[in-house]
Amino acid sequence: MSHELTAQTDRLQHWLQHEALPLWRERGIHPELGASVERLLADGSVDEAANTRVRVQARQAFFFTACEDLGWCSQGTAIGRRMLAFVEQNAAHPTAGGGFTHLLDPDFAVIDQRQDLYDHAFFLLAYAWQYRVSGEARALQSAHDLLAHFDRAFAADNGGWLEGDYPFSWRRQNPHMHLFEAFMALYEASGETVWLARAGDMYQLFQSVFFSPQEGVLFEFFNRDWSLAPDDAGQVVEPGHMMEWVWLLDWYARLSGEDVSASIERLYRRGLELGLADSGLVYDSVRPDGTVLQATKRCWGLTELIKASLVMAARGEPEAQTRAADSVAALFDYYLCASTPGSYVDQRGGADEVVVDTAPASTLYHLLVLMQELLRYRSGA
Repeated sequence: MSHELTAQTDRLQHWLQHEALPLWRERGIHPELGASVERLLADGSVDEAANTRVRVQARQAFFFTACEDLGWCSQGTAIGRRMLAFVEQNAAHPTAGGGFTHLLDPDFAVIDQRQDLYDHAFFLLAYAWQYRVSGEARALQSAHDLLAHFDRAFAADNGGWLEGDYPFSWRRQNPHMHLFEAFMALYEASGETVWLARAGDMYQLFQSVFFSPQEGVLFEFFNRDWSLAPDDAGQVVEPGHMMEWVWLLDWYARLSGEDVSASIERLYRRGLELGLADSGLVYDSVRPDGTVLQATKRCWGLTELIKASLVMAARGEPEAQTRAADSVAALFDYYLCASTPGSYVDQRGGADEVVVDTAPASTLYHLLVLMQELLRYRSGA
């Protein structure tokens, strides 16, 4: 690891461990319920008026549990377990026979009972890390039970799952991407081959549906038969997701032995070509022809660029390590620069101006996974 990347890795670790973790442990958890808040305002106070997405509980359960795994938070698993227990007790779907509802009001009462596939992927990830860190059999059983619910309620006869129990316009690659991640996390935690097989199913969807090797892009929205959605929806490309798939495919290759080199190379090159603003930030969405659809730039897109660059550096590309180091520096310059230590800016605009200055709790998932990957790269694993 270069001196510059080492320095940026240490910088991010210090920020997460000594600024973000204390802030979110103090202000980001409801003192009586143990539930995660949705977001902090620009001044670092809790947004008391915000509704809370149920999936935030799973993402924050992952965050605190993984912090314990890193040795930063001795009660992290217990905090995460309490968040998951809160959902199981207060946001379980009342009639579906499994799974969870979608949205809570500011008093943490259910106001939207829809079941969404994307939401549930993060519960599988949270259960994987609960089992990995604590070894509690109940967490692994909860993952099996939730997968069985998917198969009963949302399975499609042409691969993958439907969006949920509500009317939808398009099928999305995004929930399946995060299921790919969760299945690999469950396989690593448990060693059970059923999870690797499920990850293999998601890899097949990537190859046959989501990725266009001719254009070198990852598409987002599809009809029920997995053909591209019509008109503008079918041309949406999110460069951050392309970079996220570079990281996921490399992980899958390490677990399965599958040769994914061609796909990784194509995704990374096209992601750089289409997705980077002059500042080095990542556009929220573009078209395959390079037209920028959304010139805004979310924080998470940059974390995925860094992770993908670490993959390419490990595969022998020297420039990628420099790009990773420079991008961590940009993360601090543009996002981890809130007036409250440990908070962050969520989104920049077309001229890189701040357009969303609240800090969603869900962003910590992206930052913590980035930290894990930086530490793994440094260790040579």
